[in-house]
Amino acid sequence: MHPNTASASCHWDGSPRTAYPRRPLRVTATSPSRLLRIGQSSRCRQCGHQIDRYQRADQRPITLHPAELDASQIPAPCRWHLSGGIAYPHGDGSPWCRIPHRALCPGHTPTAQTGPYIEALRRQLAVRTRRLIDTGQFTPASPAVCETASRSNRDRPAMPVVQMLLGRYLADAPLEAIQCVAQTRQRHRCPHPVLDPTSPRGVWALLPATPQRGQLALPATLMAVYGLSRLPYAEQLRWRTQRCPAHAATPGAADLALAGWQVFDPLLHTAHLHTRLPHTRPTRCEEA
Repeated sequence: MHPNTASASCHWDGSPRTAYPRRPLRVTATSPSRLLRIGQSSRCRQCGHQIDRYQRADQRPITLHPAELDASQIPAPCRWHLSGGIAYPHGDGSPWCRIPHRALCPGHTPTAQTGPYIEALRRQLAVRTRRLIDTGQFTPASPAVCETASRSNRDRPAMPVVQMLLGRYLADAPLEAIQCVAQTRQRHRCPHPVLDPTSPRGVWALLPATPQRGQLALPATLMAVYGLSRLPYAEQLRWRTQRCPAHAATPGAADLALAGWQVFDPLLHTAHLHTRLPHTRPTRCEEA
């Protein structure tokens, strides 16, 4: 007698094994957003709750509460809807809408009355935040620590202003820390920086804080700007899409995070105006 050995294509009882093919995540070429859904979720640094990051029509980022809420209970200025991965203000006619996370975050003080429905949601999130802090699962970011770090790196902008593609943009990290947003073959975010030593580099310069179209003017002042205007168009586009040289050559790769650029506004981003070039020491007159 010979023992009955189970086939590799069958279970121990003889039933066939069903092999489901792996379906890679892809982004359609006609999608206005190249960001995968998995890359839009993160945690708020103030309350520790999950948030979803999206781009607006003007390419500015916005954080939304992950759950849909009853539109009849939400004030009209707080209603948002999604279309093609892009966030648009006001509702789209459906009974449900999304709401900015800032309106619900317990770490922020609301600037306007939002109604009893939103206040009840804020209290629920506040209780969860306290529970996360008590159990050691979350430590809120301290504003004092961030301010101290900003003062210590005054000569090295923590959020530099970059000039490219006939515009100025505010970065969300130092130049050396701007990370590629593309997805690797292992479905992780690319760890390589955008600032590549083998690629042409920009030049720091003191330029007037002139406003762009539609922005109000400020008194004449000079600010440090990292200029990429002299680089080729492809290199400036690589910086704008926030990709390393390897992923810039593969445009079919999807993004796992939103690009951290914001259109620079001298009035809104006055705290990030630096009047000295990086790595320069102030004179005695400036110290006085």
